[in-house]
Amino acid sequence: MEKTATASPNRHLPSRAAQYVRMSTEHQQYSPENQLEVIRLYAAAHGMEIVQAYSDHGRSGLNIAGREGLNRLMSDVENKQANFSALLVYDVSRWGRFQDVDESAYYEYVLKRASIRVHYCAEQFENDGSMSSSVLKTLKRSMAAEYSRELSVKVFSGQCRLIELGFRQGGPAGYGLRRQLIDRDRNPKGLLDRGERKSLQTDRVILVPGPEGEIETVQQIYDLFVAQGKTEREIMETLNARGVPGEHGRPWTRATVHQLLINPKYIGANIYNRRSFKLKHKRVNNPRQMWIWRDGAFEPIVTANLFEQARAIIESRHRHLSDEDLLERLRQLLRAQGRLSGILIDETEEMPSSSCYSTRFGSLTRAYALIGWAPGRDFAYVEINRKLRRRHADLIASILDQLLGLGATVSVSEDNDLLHINAEYTASLILARCRETRAGSHRWQLRFDESLTPDVIIAARLRPGNEEILDYYLLPRLDVLTERLSLRSENGLILDVYRFNNLNFFMEMAQRARLEGAA
Repeated sequence: MEKTATASPNRHLPSRAAQYVRMSTEHQQYSPENQLEVIRLYAAAHGMEIVQAYSDHGRSGLNIAGREGLNRLMSDVENKQANFSALLVYDVSRWGRFQDVDESAYYEYVLKRASIRVHYCAEQFENDGSMSSSVLKTLKRSMAAEYSRELSVKVFSGQCRLIELGFRQGGPAGYGLRRQLIDRDRNPKGLLDRGERKSLQTDRVILVPGPEGEIETVQQIYDLFVAQGKTEREIMETLNARGVPGEHGRPWTRATVHQLLINPKYIGANIYNRRSFKLKHKRVNNPRQMWIWRDGAFEPIVTANLFEQARAIIESRHRHLSDEDLLERLRQLLRAQGRLSGILIDETEEMPSSSCYSTRFGSLTRAYALIGWAPGRDFAYVEINRKLRRRHADLIASILDQLLGLGATVSVSEDNDLLHINAEYTASLILARCRETRAGSHRWQLRFDESLTPDVIIAARLRPGNEEILDYYLLPRLDVLTERLSLRSENGLILDVYRFNNLNFFMEMAQRARLEGAA
């Protein structure tokens, strides 16, 4: 009896619970305030005390990448640091719109294994493990995934339709071109400067020829390449020697000349869907028959015949080369340089690209082996580089997801993953592998692509082991005065002033630019 009397007051103590809130860019139903209010009322009605909060604002539910709140929740649970027995979520879709419904079930199972029960506060069923609740959860998860698929199809169809009508879908105009704002009746409203964008939903943007001097330079580049047989590097050197400024007044590079020679917008064509990046899957290059191509969308600067001649010259460099021809060029380069590398191959005139060798022979190392050459080093770095490329793509996806979640206007260059944000500035991403010196200290080598010239460089340093990100350096382009930069664990105030533990500041830059533009 005494034991019962002593224990009775504890029966009325509220149970400890955590809450998880996620909002991407969906309608007001899923605003954080609305979710929190519903969760608060549910907790009060069920005698629960909320002792921990996890949130992901401006995050898509397609995957777990970039969702710091959910990742922290799962880490606390798996490391047995969760001091609660229930998790309160608004509804099934807030857990995630995973395209594989089993993924959503997996995360709930992890909590269940830790004796933490998930409560869906706005759903009409009780998540009690019964057959009816299991069926309803599976149905809800499938509906959440289907919502994203349907939305993706609708957005893609709308974008394709606008391309076919001749309207520009984001991104800078490029050298020799300008963005023209037009109304719904196609009446011109004025040119958009760099950083400006339309303010009315019914307005559209097309490309028009730019200043006469830039048009003449574009035509001269095609003439030098097609008629005079100059290479991209020779054209670059000619323009820079004459003091002809490139886009935004920057010097010409081989890459900027090359891009100008292969971009169909200079013949007035509007192209879309050359690469796909749907529902946070890996970015893929689409075959030509999948491209959305509209001829005559814009006023051309060069003739279609001249453009095709330039394209034929570029493609002939390796299209008709046999395997033996490719290997012989590799042997010649080895004899001339005494070594081989992907960078060396790409920077050598008249050489097929390193990706061409990788595609034809399966990998660069196999192409090296076929000519009887092997670098005197361990090839483990090759696998590390492959992982870094996959990690790079995942991180670009996460950054893009977060920016779009904040309402920013973002496009990604198909050739080099350069981010164009709010039509105001550009950013590129570098993953810096951690290397250990003989003395046991750590170094991170940053190599900057001179052809990109982004406004902001995001340098993500990896921890020793190169599995997790250590921190980020947000480097303004003007402060990067060298092609390479070596970082230590501590780099002094001059460099470490740009050091951040996460990308929150970078995201705030995009959000602030968007609000100022709207004002």
